[in-house]
Amino acid sequence: MDIELFDYELPKELIAQTPLKDRSSSRLLVLDKYSGEIVHEHFTSIIDYLHKGDVLVLNDTKVIPARLIGVKEETGAVIELLLLKDLGNDVWECLSKPAKRLKIGTIVTFGNGELKGKVVSKYDEGLTHVKLLYNGILMEILDRLGTMPLPPYIHEKLEDQSRYQTVYAKNIGSAAAPTAGLHFTKELLKKIEDKGIIITYVTLHVGLGTFRPVEVNNILDHHMHSEFYVMNDDTANILNKAKEEGRRIVAVGTTSTRTLEAVASTNNGKFIATSGNTEIFIYPGYEFKAIDCLITNFHLPKSTLVMLVSALAGREHILASYKEAVREKYRFFSFGDAMFITNDLNKD
Repeated sequence: MDIELFDYELPKELIAQTPLKDRSSSRLLVLDKYSGEIVHEHFTSIIDYLHKGDVLVLNDTKVIPARLIGVKEETGAVIELLLLKDLGNDVWECLSKPAKRLKIGTIVTFGNGELKGKVVSKYDEGLTHVKLLYNGILMEILDRLGTMPLPPYIHEKLEDQSRYQTVYAKNIGSAAAPTAGLHFTKELLKKIEDKGIIITYVTLHVGLGTFRPVEVNNILDHHMHSEFYVMNDDTANILNKAKEEGRRIVAVGTTSTRTLEAVASTNNGKFIATSGNTEIFIYPGYEFKAIDCLITNFHLPKSTLVMLVSALAGREHILASYKEAVREKYRFFSFGDAMFITNDLNKD
């Protein structure tokens, strides 16, 4: 399957550089996944398209201030590390820049020396394993020395670091935010719950895959990077009951989707309490076993996320809706507007 099938034209000025003042004031493009019909709304209208008994699944991962700027002890050369995944024993999988300046055994110092990193192994494309050396509590040190790892297409400084965090973020471990969730406020979630929609949570820590473009012509040759996920008993029971009763499962974001589909795909369509790493790659032809609808953002051309939404709603419908969003000057990507891919355009 040719990567060019998932390309589209996007004017650079439509790439959102900063979050809106009010999280829930973003626009919402509602897409019927069967007919391709489009309705233009604002995000607060999402409550009208959710029905009593629906299960809304959110990813409660919390982004760490994972971007660190330091210097090589031997030379003083400036080094940037992006912490991607905790491998245990204070060893982290990192993206390093410039990687060519690092060798096994190199020590990088951050801040006043309260944090150091020793390179223990090197891999292709800037990937390194780094042993962190420090006294105290690592997350408190990162709060002081690190910054939020914003995507490379965002060039504006983020004044309020909490805006790259969902209001329900809980479990520390992500190198990027599950951005579909950035549109929700606590007040909107309360209204949704009061309407009779069941809200539940999974965890998927976003890692390297978010920062890696697809670099093959045939998408079937692309290898997804593994990401750690968790589903607990309560969520599994809620989801199984919804499936048995024919109620909709609505995923918030592609990370929630990948978690739900990873669990259902390995358990004959059922949900169980489990944790592990998933490399699930969802593209057209995939048969969804878990979700019915999806709240998501607008994704990069030729990305695995465009492939995922194309699998759910059809490539033609997705590309047509993206073309419409460009025409209507929607804001794109992490701080941009939202899309609701639904099987029912009726409002309650």
